[in-house]
Amino acid sequence: MILCGHRGVASLAPENTLAGLREAHRLGLEWVEIDVQLTRDEQVVVIHDEKVDRCTDGRGWVRQYDRNELSRLDAGSWFSPAFAEERIPLLQDYLALAIRLGIHVNIELKLYPEDDAERLCRRVSEVLEQGAFDKHMLLFSSFEPDCIKFMHELQPDIPRALLVERIPDDWQTQLQQLDCTSLHCHHRHLTRAQALAVKAAGYRLNCYTVNHIDEAATLAAWGVDMIFTDQPQDYLAAGWNPN
Repeated sequence: MILCGHRGVASLAPENTLAGLREAHRLGLEWVEIDVQLTRDEQVVVIHDEKVDRCTDGRGWVRQYDRNELSRLDAGSWFSPAFAEERIPLLQDYLALAIRLGIHVNIELKLYPEDDAERLCRRVSEVLEQGAFDKHMLLFSSFEPDCIKFMHELQPDIPRALLVERIPDDWQTQLQQLDCTSLHCHHRHLTRAQALAVKAAGYRLNCYTVNHIDEAATLAAWGVDMIFTDQPQDYLAAGWNPN
C-alpha cells in the first residue's frame, strides 16, 4: 500500500509548501497530495483553506488576494520559526520541483461556494500546458463532480478520482459517468464490504487521512491501494515500504 504525504508532509513542514515537498523527498515518498485554488488575478496557488488566516500571517479570503500580495505572506512561521518566510507556492513552481525530485502529485481541485469550477480547471490546464510536466506523474481529485468533468475535457490523459466523505450507494455509476480511475474516501467511513466491491469493480481505492498504523494495516488487508497521511515517518520507522 502506497503512502502519500498529505499536503506534503503536514507533520514535519508547513502544509502545501515547497518545504513539505522536500520533506517528502527526504523520506523517500513517491506521492504527495496538494490543494489548489485561484487568486484574484487567476493564478493557481497551492493552499487548502478558503482563507489565509490559519497558515499565514495574513488575513482574508484567498480569492481576494492577487499573486503579488499573496507572495508576500509568511506561510511558514505559524508552523515553526525554522520555516519563517516560506511562501505559498504557485502550482507551476510546485510541480517543477516535484518533477525534478521524481514525486507524483495528487492535485485536489478545491472549490468553495463563490468559486467557478470551469475557471479553476481551465487555469490549471493552462499551467500544465505551459510547463514541461510529466502528466503520467499527476492525478486530479475533487469533491466537485463538475471539476472532474472539466478536467476530463481539458486533460483527458491525466487520471481522475472522485473524493467523498462516505461512499454513496451509486458510487459505481458516478465513477463510470465521470470516467474516474479511483475513488477516495474517509477511512473511518469505509467498510470491508465497500472496499472489496470497489476493488472488484476494477477501481483503485485510496483513503484519507490515516495517521495510525493499526488503522492502516486494516485498510491494507481490505485491498486499499494508497493512504494519505500527515505522518509517513511513523510508518517508515515501523518498517513500512512507502511505495
